[in-house]
Amino acid sequence: MRSSPFFYFLTLEFFKERKKHIGVISISLVILFLLSSVLFISSSIRHSLAKTIAWEPDFVVQRVQGGERVDLPAAWIDEIISIHGIEEVTPRVYGRYFFKSKENSALIIGVDFMDEQSHRALRKMMDDTDLKQFLQGDKMLVGEGVSNYLKAHFYPRDYTFLTPKGEFKKVEIFKILPSGGNLLSNDMIIMPIALAQEVLGLNEEEVSDIAFNVPNDDEWANAADKVSALHYDLRVINKEDIEKAYENLYNYKGGIFLILFLITMVTFMLILYQRYAMVYSSERRHIGLLRALGWSIHDVLKLKFFETMMVVVVSFVLGVTLAYFYVFVLGAPLLREIFLGGANLHNKVTLVPVLDFTVLSTIFLIYAVPFVSAVLIPVWKIAVTDPKEAML
Repeated sequence: MRSSPFFYFLTLEFFKERKKHIGVISISLVILFLLSSVLFISSSIRHSLAKTIAWEPDFVVQRVQGGERVDLPAAWIDEIISIHGIEEVTPRVYGRYFFKSKENSALIIGVDFMDEQSHRALRKMMDDTDLKQFLQGDKMLVGEGVSNYLKAHFYPRDYTFLTPKGEFKKVEIFKILPSGGNLLSNDMIIMPIALAQEVLGLNEEEVSDIAFNVPNDDEWANAADKVSALHYDLRVINKEDIEKAYENLYNYKGGIFLILFLITMVTFMLILYQRYAMVYSSERRHIGLLRALGWSIHDVLKLKFFETMMVVVVSFVLGVTLAYFYVFVLGAPLLREIFLGGANLHNKVTLVPVLDFTVLSTIFLIYAVPFVSAVLIPVWKIAVTDPKEAML
């Protein structure tokens, strides 16, 4: 059979059954839209976190007592520096500060701006910041979520912190951190390390933890063992452990999506059943008629394959395109809360467009293979029967 008449007949057949195809495409569109949207959100968040973690130090040393992290003496920094192979040892001060309502909190980070290593991970967030002017007086950099919260509670220019010692500390808002790093900086407050120690109740000889780098990857395990041996209550965490912790967190939150996915899969099974039953009812005589007119089994299967693939491609393109617009243009309202949550300060995160062709091909295969199979298998069973019997 020549290609030109075949594809002409295919086009006529497709438009003749357009009402049936529109119904199938509509339901498939919803399934592909939900599946693609969640995978786009997940890929974007993981991409942003991977870039952020890349700036983090190789190791973080914490002091643990009774299963809880406690502050550690700054004098331990000298002990860690003395270990061969360890470089760029940096003290870090941070902690959660709960506002008066006790329902919302911000992450206070104290930074030694004289030490380049201590604020290397925050460098992009602090672009165009005049450090000389910032360090004059008690000032802080706040995330967009913190800024919106303070403005809503009539603190547009400064905020008075209540320290653990019962004293009040008034700190001026110097600048709002850029929204591009909103995934982590939304509820963040950055201030000089001495000011952070005062607000969080640490004395000058205490830090929250100590970070360091080991340039030789082969020495990671050895360096971690040597640091752990310094004191019995030390816990050494490497960068890979932090990355795995984030992955576990978002895998847990993805469990909510699993419910949505099961619902869509049930709907998808109904579509496949509709296609399966439809072949045995309305199209049985049609296939028998084509066979009686001289069409071979190969031609019948070819016709149904291309007809089904047209439905699959249209559904896939529309579903993925709408999902891309919904996630990366509209910001994925409602659905992004599955991953980001809304228990603390509202996060107007900017999702970075990430197109993983492996994910796209996986979506296509998950949708197309069972769909095409559900059509071609019953069509083949009818096509191999006698045309007279098929038209009965």
